[in-house]
Amino acid sequence: MKKVIIHTDGGCEPNPGPGGWAAVIRYNSEVQEISGGEENTTNNRMEMTAVIKALEALHEPHEVELYTDSEYLCKGMMEWLPMWKAKGRLQKGSVKNADLWQRIDELMSRHLVKCYWVKGHAGNTDNERCDKLAYEEIKKIYKQKGQTPPPPIQMRLIS
Repeated sequence: MKKVIIHTDGGCEPNPGPGGWAAVIRYNSEVQEISGGEENTTNNRMEMTAVIKALEALHEPHEVELYTDSEYLCKGMMEWLPMWKAKGRLQKGSVKNADLWQRIDELMSRHLVKCYWVKGHAGNTDNERCDKLAYEEIKKIYKQKGQTPPPPIQMRLIS
């Protein structure tokens, strides 16, 4: 099985509001960046969409090292999802974002996925790149609406 390293990030400004997601996919020396956005969403949905789009980009089964700054996502994938499935909670709709969790579950069944949490805005190069790409998607949405986007979160944290 081929090994791939994926970093993902997602967010929105405000939450809920316009959102962006991004992934950096590394296979050997190849690097692929993907990103997108939605006009009305939540941070968690964008974090999850980043993983979905990254796993969809893999056209055959891979061993995946997935890095995210979302504890919700990482714990959901590695701990909660197996429990929700065993109890039938995804099908009952008693889990928030069940539609996305179901898609993540489908994609994880094709790959051997291990998820690792990384601290956001802490100098991880690929996480920082994803953050920038996701924010660029948010900016596009604001500009399409003729509005000024808010500054990126790291700028708000400094001021």
